[in-house]
Amino acid sequence: MTKPKLFALSTCVHCAKVKELLISLNVDFDTLYVDRLAGDERNHRMRELKGYNPEISFPTLVVGDQVVIGAKEQRIREILLGE
Repeated sequence: MTKPKLFALSTCVHCAKVKELLISLNVDFDTLYVDRLAGDERNHRMRELKGYNPEISFPTLVVGDQVVIGAKEQRIREILLGE
């Protein structure tokens, strides 16, 4: 499985909830706080996010070819743990 990628905002409580869930599940993942990026890096990440989630909402979790938009704990568990 490819390393999950969490697109988040540093001030978003739902993003923090997903991050806490991933940590509690011992998942190795990358967090991209889009609001902390600037210039070309921010533009690049926003285009990347739009490819996964055209509405550009947060949190957006990308796990391989699957995308979870929002803090949907059960769906995240299904994808990561097969629950």
